[in-house]
Amino acid sequence: MLVLKLTDEEFYNDACVLVRSFYPKEDVVSFRSKSGFDEGVRIMEIDSSRASGQTKSELHDSFKKELYTKLVDETGIKLPWGFITGVRPSNMFLKMLEEGKSDQEIKDFFTDFYCVSQAKADMALEIAHKEMSLMKRAENLSHKEALMTKRGRIIDGYSLYIGIPFCPATCLYCSFTSYPLASFANLRDYYIEALIRELKAIPEIYGSARPATIYMGGGTPTALTAEQMDRLLDAVKEIFDIDESQEFTIEAGRPDSITYDKLAVIKKHGISRISINPQTMNDETLKIIGRSHRAEDIVETYKMARELGFDNINMDTIIGLPGEDTQMIKHTYDEIMKLAPDSLTVHALSLKRASALNLWRDKYWKTLTSAKDEEFDYAALIASKMGLEPYYMYRQKNMSGNFENVGYATPGKECIYNNLIMEELQSIIACGAGTVSKRVYEDGRIERCDTVKELKLYISEIDEMIERKRKLFG
Repeated sequence: MLVLKLTDEEFYNDACVLVRSFYPKEDVVSFRSKSGFDEGVRIMEIDSSRASGQTKSELHDSFKKELYTKLVDETGIKLPWGFITGVRPSNMFLKMLEEGKSDQEIKDFFTDFYCVSQAKADMALEIAHKEMSLMKRAENLSHKEALMTKRGRIIDGYSLYIGIPFCPATCLYCSFTSYPLASFANLRDYYIEALIRELKAIPEIYGSARPATIYMGGGTPTALTAEQMDRLLDAVKEIFDIDESQEFTIEAGRPDSITYDKLAVIKKHGISRISINPQTMNDETLKIIGRSHRAEDIVETYKMARELGFDNINMDTIIGLPGEDTQMIKHTYDEIMKLAPDSLTVHALSLKRASALNLWRDKYWKTLTSAKDEEFDYAALIASKMGLEPYYMYRQKNMSGNFENVGYATPGKECIYNNLIMEELQSIIACGAGTVSKRVYEDGRIERCDTVKELKLYISEIDEMIERKRKLFG
């Protein structure tokens, strides 16, 4: 255990993020939260007192830079993102583009001041430019208008998120709202009934039945039966003008939940984009993370989707899973290249507090290795060989190796919803248990409301969930 002793604890959270990036398997706690110390506990003292004449923002950066330098000297490790702790570094690059800075000025600033690696600076700048072009496509804005209004609400209207909180089983690393079918399958029909009721209220509340984009995630949407999926999609088409929406994505997700009938239903409803998410193509790892399918099943499911005519398929992967070394990770991307999906999302494992991987750390943490530049470079190489370009990026706390999540796509097949939600450019109305809606105001202000996570409570209190949205969007 590492105990942080700061002279001023105002920046404690950022200090924790940085220290955990260098010591990912250590518990990090505040000195003030500990009344006594066990033998072997290490106390790290950090001077975080205010310097005269500094603004809060300047103090924040100088404190993090000093701490980062100390940790680099202590460990000999340099982080790919330097001392940036925010979740959307590309947003910082976008802001400087808006200010009229040149590409070289921006890259030099991030590598020199924030200690970001040259490779990450190049990637973030490329993604920032791509995001601008996607927003231009989304709203048909001129490049100048997009730059001028980026800090406001550049995309009018809203996007719709539909949450399906069921899964065949909860994966080891997952902390999303997810209920295993073995115990909760009997609630699916009741859940859909409540969900449709919530969806029907949206056009009345918002005043429009035309969402810009629609994203159905989870959980695993294909944990529904084909009949249940058909019923839900019929309702969505009846309630919303989806033919006018720019895209509709469904996370088909795990191969152990996908059948021909389910894919046929999705295809019948004209869904433009699906995800088939292997996470890894190594059978041994699939068992460890709690998946009851093999890599071979991923291949067969993917081929089935292609045969049904799906021409915009995404695949998700994770670098840093328990027990995986560099060769196993490279094997995953070699196998994915044979399939040639239209987009590929490369995640760094995030050690989420509520995940089984964190709760059962004694069992699994010894098998975790920190993600490496070589592994992310290889994933990027494979994406490039498939003709995919990076188009969105975000980070999470406690990511393996202090890396990031990057989406690559064939030009023209990017997921606009991902950019809208990551850059907070548009209001998101989210329906379903455990979802969070977000209203983006014209001045950039953001307000949120959530729905309860517990299934039975969501079903029984659906009127209250609708009223929460009415208060936010009405």
